Amino acid sequence: MEKLVITATTANSWIYPEAKNWATNVDDLVEDAVQCYEAGAAVVHVHLTRGHEKEIVDKIRKRCKVVIQAGMSSDIIPDRKGDFEAKPEMLSVILHHHAEFFTELAMNRLHPMEELEEYCLKSREAGVRIEWEVWNAGATWALEYLDKKRLLDKPNILTCFFGWPGSTWSPPTAEEYLHRVKYLPADSKHTISVMGEEQTLIATLAIASGGNVRVGTEDWPYLAPGKKAKNNAEIVARIVRLANEMGREVATPDEARRMLNLK
Repeated sequence: MEKLVITATTANSWIYPEAKNWATNVDDLVEDAVQCYEAGAAVVHVHLTRGHEKEIVDKIRKRCKVVIQAGMSSDIIPDRKGDFEAKPEMLSVILHHHAEFFTELAMNRLHPMEELEEYCLKSREAGVRIEWEVWNAGATWALEYLDKKRLLDKPNILTCFFGWPGSTWSPPTAEEYLHRVKYLPADSKHTISVMGEEQTLIATLAIASGGNVRVGTEDWPYLAPGKKAKNNAEIVARIVRLANEMGREVATPDEARRMLNLK
């Protein structure tokens, strides 16, 4: 079994706004990313502040070797000009529409196939790999559509979402995880993202079955129900301990780059 790639997502929580244990400015965001790397994360999923995209990427790279994955996948291509110019290793793109309903925000945005095709072309041109967000089994159809047009670089880098509220919600259960993974293309590397306390269950399944794990304040800013994490590094360290107890080694950033075919 390949080593476990841990992704740390550093953004604020839209469903648990009371936690307030995330960075709120550029320098704190950079420090958060470095601490996640030191705790064992190979990848950091970062919402690059508009107007500061290249600054953030450059500052993180100056201090550590972590792989940088840029959100937000809900943004349309014209809004992500700075993301492309900053040249993170990965860019997050959703494979279907956004229909999310959070405590302080509702997000509804269509992403037609024409937009996904353009993302593929622009990402190749910029030398950035796409990390595809998979919220339901229909995303597999979209991947196959893009693959037939020879627009996908391999392996497919996928993040499967569970328990995120809204009409693209899917249940955070073992059955749903096994069903989703069953229909992913064979040439794929998948990571799980769970918004809620069911995270431990799905993370354990992913670790045991060769998947990878994404955790952090954007997903679930707690270590256990009612126990708020001090910071993202503490959340990452918990997954490292879990993987060690289960006998699966954790990948370094360079190992993750080789596994995911990143430049």
